[in-house]
Amino acid sequence: MSRTVVISVDAMGGDKGPAPVVGGMAKSAAKNPDLRFLLHGDPAALKPLLQKRAGLAAVTEIRESTSVIAMDQKPSHALRHGRGSSMWNAIEAVANDEADVAVSCGNTGALMAMSMLRLKRAPGIDRPAIAVMWPSRNPSGYNIVLDVGADLRADETSLVQFAIMGAEYARLGLKLDMPRVGLLNVGTEETKGRRGHRSALERLNQMDRQPDRRFHHVGYVEGGDITGDRVDVIVTDGYTGNIALKTAEGTASLIGEFLAEAFRATPLSRIAALFAMTSLHRLRKRIDPRRVNGGVFLGLGGAVVKSHGSADATGVSAALKLAFRMGREGFAKKLAERVASGGTRVKDAGGFMPDIRKEA
Repeated sequence: MSRTVVISVDAMGGDKGPAPVVGGMAKSAAKNPDLRFLLHGDPAALKPLLQKRAGLAAVTEIRESTSVIAMDQKPSHALRHGRGSSMWNAIEAVANDEADVAVSCGNTGALMAMSMLRLKRAPGIDRPAIAVMWPSRNPSGYNIVLDVGADLRADETSLVQFAIMGAEYARLGLKLDMPRVGLLNVGTEETKGRRGHRSALERLNQMDRQPDRRFHHVGYVEGGDITGDRVDVIVTDGYTGNIALKTAEGTASLIGEFLAEAFRATPLSRIAALFAMTSLHRLRKRIDPRRVNGGVFLGLGGAVVKSHGSADATGVSAALKLAFRMGREGFAKKLAERVASGGTRVKDAGGFMPDIRKEA
């Protein structure tokens, strides 16, 4: 059944200001009539942007914020001085049950720090993680990768908890009864890797042998498996995961640019491009990193989606689409219940991963 989903949006935190944020809201609102927004920022800057988007003002409530968290601001400084900022207020609305999900393009470290302070960690979770959807060869079209930036130095316990949270995320979002989980390493041999990785591998192997296991641990995986069909969830530390994410985004953009250059090279290639237009458009959408924009904060007492700081309207719309589906499914509460209760099946979740073959 459809229900109204309220998304609390930090309008001021991204690299490009509020214009692409409002543009993304307009794209999402046009496709989701059950969507409402709480928009946090400077009313003087936001009202003219809303007035240019037909119908958007009717589903948006502007809430004034007194400051903005800079992209280079240290999380500790943001915590001390960030009350009343657009980011703080966006999270506060979720903490006060005024909104289902918070979305921000702003400073990742500050967003995580504020989210942990206001939303608290879910029971049994030591360190939250950021999980992203990664286009893959799996039937769902995605793999889940975590962490991609929340915890740069994940220890053995954190890696195991990431595996549990990632599996439950895949269970809810991809509707998988037994997600396959792999630990990212420099090789698949069990003798490789740092000490913490080897300890985490042993613990995950022990969990995999339990009769009430909630996921299948396939062991170590390598970088090529991130886009493959061997696993559904790839676990790594935030340092490695963030580098892999940015590398993939850059590679996807480079391939798009190379294809465009190749088809513009000669008159004959331009003619060939006309015949291949439909296939090229499909490929362009498939590798466009904007359409899978949105990192989910796992392990918190509320739902938060981190959009890329330089996202345009299409990228923001993708993050909002993910947030909408998370809010509709009550994702944060269900994930906390699954992790805490040890439940092994999900019968009430319809799945919320966006279809990368469709417009965000």
